[in-house]
Parts: sequence; C-alpha cells; structure tokens
Amino acid sequence: MNAALHPDELDPGGRIHFSGAGRSLIEEDQIELTSIGVDIGSSTSHLLVSTITLERLDTSYVVTGREVQFASDILLTPYAGDNTIDADVLGDFIHRQYDAAGIAPEDIDTGALILTGVAARRANARAIGEIFAAQAGKFVAVSAGDALETLMAAHGSGAVALSERGEAVLNVDIGGGTTKIALCRDGEIIARTAVDAGARLIVLDAEGRVERLEPYGAKHLAAAGVAVKAGDALSAQDREAVAAKMASCIMEAVAGRAAEGFMRLPPLGHSGARRVVFSGGVSEFIAGVGGETGDLGPDLARAIAARADVAGLHVAPARQGIRATVVGASQYTVQVSGSTIFLDPEDALPLRNLAVIAPAMTLGDKIDADAVARAVTEALDRLDLGSGETPVAAAIPWEGSASYARLSALGRGLVAGLRPILDAGHPLVIVTDGDIGGLIGMQCRSAEDVPGAIISIDGIALSEFDFIDIGEVLRATGAAPVVVKSLLFPTE
Repeated sequence: MNAALHPDELDPGGRIHFSGAGRSLIEEDQIELTSIGVDIGSSTSHLLVSTITLERLDTSYVVTGREVQFASDILLTPYAGDNTIDADVLGDFIHRQYDAAGIAPEDIDTGALILTGVAARRANARAIGEIFAAQAGKFVAVSAGDALETLMAAHGSGAVALSERGEAVLNVDIGGGTTKIALCRDGEIIARTAVDAGARLIVLDAEGRVERLEPYGAKHLAAAGVAVKAGDALSAQDREAVAAKMASCIMEAVAGRAAEGFMRLPPLGHSGARRVVFSGGVSEFIAGVGGETGDLGPDLARAIAARADVAGLHVAPARQGIRATVVGASQYTVQVSGSTIFLDPEDALPLRNLAVIAPAMTLGDKIDADAVARAVTEALDRLDLGSGETPVAAAIPWEGSASYARLSALGRGLVAGLRPILDAGHPLVIVTDGDIGGLIGMQCRSAEDVPGAIISIDGIALSEFDFIDIGEVLRATGAAPVVVKSLLFPTE
C-alpha cells in the first residue's frame, strides 16, 4: 500500500479507490476504478456505472471483480428536425443521470462512449463526443458500424461466454434501426451479419400517427403492402402486418439466408445453431419487461418470438438485453514495454486512445506476407476501421527466430494490410509480445513505403477490444509506459 494515501481513500475492505488526483496506477497493488459506459443508439440512450476491482500481476493488472453500481433511465434518443441528434437534450439527460448516480465527472476513472446503429450515421454523430470533452483522456470513444456493433452485442449479451460450453449460440441483437446477428462457438464469433430491420424505423406519436419514418421503415411498409407516410395514422392491424414482414426478414437472416433488399452484411450461412440469445431494445419486450416507446417494439417482439418458437430455437436469457453494447465499460491496465523499441521521429510519442487490431495469424517458420496482409485487412474490417479515419495499433503475436526473411515478410504484410491507415497520414504502430520491436520497426523504415511516423514496441500483450495510450520513452530505461483500456464483457 502507498503510505501517502489519505485514510478516506480506503474502504473498509482495504481497497484503494483510484479517483484521487495525481495518483500513479502502477504504484498500487489493489485498486478500484469507477467506470462508466454510455451507449447512444438508434432507439435509446443509456449508461451504466460500474466499480472494477483490479489486482497487480507483475507490471500489469487483472480484473478480480466487477459490480454494476447504477443503471440509468432509458432515454429515447432525441432527434432534431434537421436529421441530427439533439445534443442539448442528450447532454441534459447525461448530467441528470450523473446526479442520480451520485457521481461527478472528476470521480470517473475510465469509460466507454459507444455510438451505434442509425445514431452513428447522423450528421453530427461526432459532435456528441463534445459532451464528454472534459473526460477525453479517460474515455474510449467508439463509433460502431455494423461489424463492430455485432461483435460488441454478442459479447455484452453473454452469448460468446455461453458458447464456451461447446454449443453453438446465435446472438440476435434487435435495435431501433438494425438487427445484428452473430454466430458464436467455443467462445469465439465465427460469423456475423446485419439487416436493416428495427423497432424505430417507424416512430409513432401519442395518437398513433407516423411521427418519423426512416428510409428503410418506408421500405418495410411497402413490403407489407401498407400505404402510409409521415403524418398518417398506422392502425394496429397495419403495425402487426409490417412487424410480421420485418420479423420474417430477420428470421431469414437468422436461418443463414439473404433477406433480399435488407442485408447490411453478407448472409450468415447455415449455422446449425439451436440456441439463441436476444439482445437490444426489442429483447426487453421479448422478455416481457419493455415499456411504451411509441414504435414497433412490442409488435416486432411478438412476431419474432412466435417465429423463433416455430423454428424450434431455444431462447437463452441474455446477461444484458438493451444494455448489451454498453456493458463493456473499460478497465485500465498498465504495462511497460521492452527497451528494444523503434521510434521515428523521436517526438512521435505520446499517443492516446489507439484502437487495437489483433490479426488472426500464426507466424510459422516461413511467413507469408500476403497472408499477413489479409489477416490485417480482416481485422480492420471486423472492427469497422478499414476506412483509415483513425489510427490503430497492430498487435502481433511473435515466436521463432528473428531472421531477415521472416522480418521482411512480416513488415511487407503489415504495411500492405495497413495501407488505408498509413495513406491517411496516421503512424505505423506495431505492438508485439516478443522481443522484436526495434528490429521490425527498422525493417519497415528501411525497406517499406511508410510515409509517416513509425512506433514499434515489444513486451506488451494486447487483444481485440483494447485501446492503448503510449507514453513518452522513459529515458532511464529506454522503455515506454503503455496504458491499456479494455472493453470488459461478461464471462462464464
């Protein structure tokens, strides 16, 4: 324990609360973090406040406990008339929930802000981050496209953890604008798809008139043979008809087939899975706990439940339903890199909030540069990072000899796969768990076309859903401190 701590910073169990200013995470043996997760989605917005307990393991920390302390009210995501999210209304809601939770912004140690579904595609989606600007150093901000949101929902609902028992599990996350489907097996997501179907593609006012109609809402109405437009009344019979068509579209995708005209990702293919976990806003109605929302939620839930029963699917309860994508609030760990790092130019650090990609590859005696490039591209696509808009850190598992041939092939593959990132002006950031940081950095600088900075560090273990801060080099050791912020999901 740190003898300089004030007694008020200790709880009765002796744990240290990490909200004190000027504290050094790496000096503590056991700490508690106050973590917040905020999900701004197509249909609803909400937040969770958690306490995460970590204990030191060498130069990093492991999670030994996580407890949700506060679950906010559910806000119907506010939209303004000009196709934007109403940031003022949203900001007021967030501040009220902070008050209800009994916390102030300065009490928060870490957090995750997730924009999903239709909300992520609104014209001012990025401006929403300004609500949390004061917490910029603590928050991981993620604008989740279809692929990433599918992964996050499957982890957050508990479907991935459930599949560790050896049975294939489908996670079906039915939100306000889209439905995301993930096939999970042996604790991994092996396939995913998404369709344009959700409860708030059609929004109704108190009199049952169409208040807001998204383009795909109009398309579902047409498919159901219902001729209404914004301002028209939508009868109970018409709601049932369009919900039935929408549910059939979703179940086509669940069965692995293409829902023609509504697919956002390629079809899942035949899975053989008989167990399903529902998450997202509509799952609350399937579970019988949903309230009035002025949309197709109740109708769609009834239609989905009936079709799942006919298909013989066994519905398993979700760890988190409507909060499946927000349950992954971040945790902190701190690691110190090896001293054989490569940094060019020397002032390229510090870097903050880099998303980590973890290409799925095995580096054998002979490394295939094309296979490395494909793995990197797949990892970027999996996390919706392929556009090159944001910098990333590539986590590379290393084993075997550091021969020129192997390093050259790895460098070629990494640079080729990361080309969209590099061409957008972002640095090449390589993080390996083996002792090759300096070597692979020098190889890329001397032999590959890398226009910007190169930061290559080793001795750090990372995984998907990690975000990292890389601090300035410690001159006494030549190493760099790395803060790892991981999205935390349920486990079995």
